Amino acid sequence: MPFVFAQERVIKLRTGADRTELYINYLKNKNIGMVVNPTSIVGSNKVTVVDSLMKLGISIKKIFGPEHGFRGNASNGAKVDDSVDPKTGIPVISLYGKHYKPTPGDLQGIDLMIFDIQDVGTRFYTYLSTLHYVMEACAENHVELMILDRPNPNGFYVDGPMLDTTYRSFVGLDQLPIVHGLTIAEYARMINGEGWLKNHVQCKLKIIKMAGYDHALPYILPVNPSPNLNTAQSILLYPSLCLFEGTTLSLGRGTMFPFQVLGHPLLKDKFSFSFTPVSIPGMSEDPPQKDKVCYGIDLRGYDVNQFRNSKKIDILWLIKLYNAFPDKEHFFNAYFVKLAGTDQLRKQIEAGKSEDEIRKSWEPALSRYKQMRKKYLLYN
Repeated sequence: MPFVFAQERVIKLRTGADRTELYINYLKNKNIGMVVNPTSIVGSNKVTVVDSLMKLGISIKKIFGPEHGFRGNASNGAKVDDSVDPKTGIPVISLYGKHYKPTPGDLQGIDLMIFDIQDVGTRFYTYLSTLHYVMEACAENHVELMILDRPNPNGFYVDGPMLDTTYRSFVGLDQLPIVHGLTIAEYARMINGEGWLKNHVQCKLKIIKMAGYDHALPYILPVNPSPNLNTAQSILLYPSLCLFEGTTLSLGRGTMFPFQVLGHPLLKDKFSFSFTPVSIPGMSEDPPQKDKVCYGIDLRGYDVNQFRNSKKIDILWLIKLYNAFPDKEHFFNAYFVKLAGTDQLRKQIEAGKSEDEIRKSWEPALSRYKQMRKKYLLYN
């Protein structure tokens, strides 16, 4: 069944950005840089935090855009160029183009940086890496960073293999499990506390906490966090399904239900459900298995409350589809090890290991992380 949540609890929630009264005076008479995207909204009318602050007379000098761009209309993985925002006239510097990390020149003349982007709670979601590099640049250039905190829709659990730093990449920079169980501000505190920035520099942080949030709170995002996470269902399936990006299978990119279906043309004899990925501008220009009929699994009606009950990602889908796939030599691609954060998971699946055996191999590192995480929590 689809995800259900308690509306009355959500109404009481106020994001960091919503609590303007806590930070507006701090911004006055400062030149501000903002790391933002379409999820950076204030209030129920979904006004962007940039528009809101400009209306209040705050001097925003530069906008920094992550993957998908400031306005969120670039496809996954598409490089984004620097530009000028046509609505505000503010220069927009891309942190998903020529460089991931703001340069000293980018930060010149900036008194305070603000980071306000919605995360979805997984190590491979690239906004975490953007935060890491923004913190590093701010620390090196003596610029304070304010974080307007937002809920983690997958914040109710922690699971998956830990990152082996041999396989560090932009889809996995720091030693986290796949599902990290942190808000953006809690993650920033962990980065500082564990000394993860280059040369162990410390970023000066000012955190604007949420009101009415706890990690068990079911939360449906008011704005899609990226073009292919377009439903509450997909956001809760994402921690389990994103690993399929490291395989030859389609996970629904090129349909209107990405991260809710899995399939491949070679699975025709094994599954009756089918779908056909096509090019969709702004979502997936060139999706895997484009224009081919894919056969597999439909998870649009899957009861995602099971993740809340089990506190585990589902690796059985991966095991099942690998076992069903006739061309095992070409099931995985080179990207899989970056997403998994380790070379072990692929080897275990190829060797026919059970879910239980795979999960046991995540310990004791996963338990150590869970213990360490407690130091940085801002909410129950």
